[in-house]
Amino acid sequence: MRRYHLFFFPNECVGLREEPVRGRSLTFRKDDGRILQRSKRGWMWNQFFLLEEYTGNDNQYVGKLHSNMDRGDGNVKYILTGDGVGSLFLIDENSGDIHATKRLDREERAIYTLHAKVVDKRTNETLEPDTEFNIKIHDINDNEPKFFKEIYFASVPEMSDVGTSVIQVTATDADDQTYGNSAKLVYSILQGQPYFSVDSDNGTIRTALPNMDRETKENYQVVIQAKDMAGQMGGLSGTTTVSITLSDENDSPPRFANRKTLSAEVGAVIGRIKANDADMGRNAEMHYSIVDREGQDMFTIITDQNTQEGLIRVKKPLDFERKRTYSFKVEVTNTYLDPRFIYSPNPPFKDDAMVRITVADVDEPPVFSRNPYIIEVHEDTAAGSLVGVVSAKDPDADNNPVKYSIDRHTDLERLFNIDSVNGTITTLKALDREMSKWHNISVVATEISNPRQTTRVPVFIRVLDVNDNAPEFAMYYETFVCENVKSGQLIQTISAVDTDEPLVGHKFVFSISSSNPNFTIVDNEDNTARILTRRGGFSRREMNTYLLPVVISDNDYPIQSSTSTLTVNVCACDSRGNMQSCNTEALLSAGLSTGALVAILLCVIILLMIVVLFAALRRQQRKKEPLIISKEDVRDNVVSYNDEGGGEEDTQAFDIGTLRNPEVMEANKLRRDIIPEMLFPFRRTSPIKDNADVRDFIHGRLHENDTDPTAPPYDSLATYAYEGSGSLAESLSSLESGATEGDQEYDYLSNWGPPFKKLADMYIEKDIERET
Repeated sequence: MRRYHLFFFPNECVGLREEPVRGRSLTFRKDDGRILQRSKRGWMWNQFFLLEEYTGNDNQYVGKLHSNMDRGDGNVKYILTGDGVGSLFLIDENSGDIHATKRLDREERAIYTLHAKVVDKRTNETLEPDTEFNIKIHDINDNEPKFFKEIYFASVPEMSDVGTSVIQVTATDADDQTYGNSAKLVYSILQGQPYFSVDSDNGTIRTALPNMDRETKENYQVVIQAKDMAGQMGGLSGTTTVSITLSDENDSPPRFANRKTLSAEVGAVIGRIKANDADMGRNAEMHYSIVDREGQDMFTIITDQNTQEGLIRVKKPLDFERKRTYSFKVEVTNTYLDPRFIYSPNPPFKDDAMVRITVADVDEPPVFSRNPYIIEVHEDTAAGSLVGVVSAKDPDADNNPVKYSIDRHTDLERLFNIDSVNGTITTLKALDREMSKWHNISVVATEISNPRQTTRVPVFIRVLDVNDNAPEFAMYYETFVCENVKSGQLIQTISAVDTDEPLVGHKFVFSISSSNPNFTIVDNEDNTARILTRRGGFSRREMNTYLLPVVISDNDYPIQSSTSTLTVNVCACDSRGNMQSCNTEALLSAGLSTGALVAILLCVIILLMIVVLFAALRRQQRKKEPLIISKEDVRDNVVSYNDEGGGEEDTQAFDIGTLRNPEVMEANKLRRDIIPEMLFPFRRTSPIKDNADVRDFIHGRLHENDTDPTAPPYDSLATYAYEGSGSLAESLSSLESGATEGDQEYDYLSNWGPPFKKLADMYIEKDIERET
């Protein structure tokens, strides 16, 4: 029974096992045992998955082919053919590992079809038949949304209800629509509020304000943004501009021409005239025209086919300050003439009338010389540098002075300032293109005499790039070199990034010191470089880490360069070059001889024995024999001793050994210690005044100790405590029992039974001795 295995790597790649069941039916199972599919073919795969735009240093690992015919003896050879084999994909003929040698772009090609088979190296016999499988490139978010047009044109009737559809703009994303959110777009409006809104899902633009009047404002510029990753942070975006025009609706009542006051825009209807015709239908249709040259230059007239009125429109802008009155002749004729009546004695089939138009003055807001302003300024310019100048003036005859200001809601970081008199825009802070490429601010022009007359203009400030950033490593590299490496072997591929954006694109140059005896660098001419060994035979004992300074320069002006340090660790590797250990401590421990280890172990054992012996001695010293061995009353034998010794001159001092065995002392042995001389005798106040019993007892004890050769030395302290007599139960101490012992009878203790026999013998015996 044969079994074939196919393992997919990485990410969504699935490990499969191909197991024959009865006959030649094969079962494909996941690693958890679930059956994926069955087939009667002996060699079969689904597909591999590979991420596009791989940026690693080594070749990207695709997957592994493995056959049960491969016993690990090196007699099996894996052969790969198909799309990109040799240029894009390589297979290790011994292990079956497949690698991608170049970056793959899913937008260029999403699937590669390859064929694999297994042959015997010795006989070239086919062990597994040729089988087709796919390598599918998984998508990453590397394409921004793009609209079909840069500018859209649309119209909507004036006075439309809120929510009226205007136009739908659609963007496309070249990323995979079926995988993740890379191509999931969300639309938003950047400019055009509050007049219009956009549907975030389909890009439909709708009206957002009611009663938008064409006669007030006819044209609107709306900027729409499409952002992928479902609008989340980090997504890519694209924008388009939609020019929306309000189409005219009949929302203005008729007015006589002589009552019409002008502040009309070009194309606006300013008046109507009507000629009467007694005919009906087609015969009553009329055509109006302006006869005078003055009228033809400034106005046009058309016929309303429904009412047969002449509609006078403004042809050119009217300016009260330039001309306040216009007079011209309007002629009316029939559209269809009957030749029978052309030369009749009746008046001709036309008539004329004089039209007088008076231009009324209105207070108009300031007018900017341009709308909008687009200004360019280089980054890193000092604060206070000139950016540009805006200009506005009052179109009225009075020509009131204008002051300028910046809407701070559009300049929250307060990067710019404007001169309120002449409109000069300057920088308050240095601009950094790497932080923001565009700054969109609004400049407001206000009439000083009438602050209600204001005009806003957008000012788009583009920050031009200056080569002020040096390139650096694209990532942190963990580089190692094997101890058994050969000269000229590749150990690392490095790349660089630069936050600047030169017009001709990035071009980096990599270099290291030519005097470096260990490593060399080869520039790949594609903004990457290879680090190669200059020699072989590295040793961790000599040096386990090398610091390799790499100089990276760009090709812009002025040239910027930086030095990045590449840390190369010396590691132990197997014969295939796979890293096994880079730990220096393991190397040091491995270098110790057996004798050194045995010596260290013996030292530890000796130290432990010394510690145990010292602890035992300390414990033995704490065990002391009783100073007084007595089977009698021990209440008066509480004695505390503290023999400090006398050094070399204390040879005749008291022998403390006699305290441990007082029975061996001779009865007539004299004291050998010296009576201390007290310059100032210490006097302790008696706890109870006039207590003769206590005083006699202490003096008696003192005399006994002074004359007793077996007593402790003079510098020993004997302490006697007096318990007092304040208790209702009276004192239990024997110190005060002398006053009542003679009067107390203890014969009754004999009658209390055996438990009190010892106590009775003790006190009855004392009474007998006292009597004798």
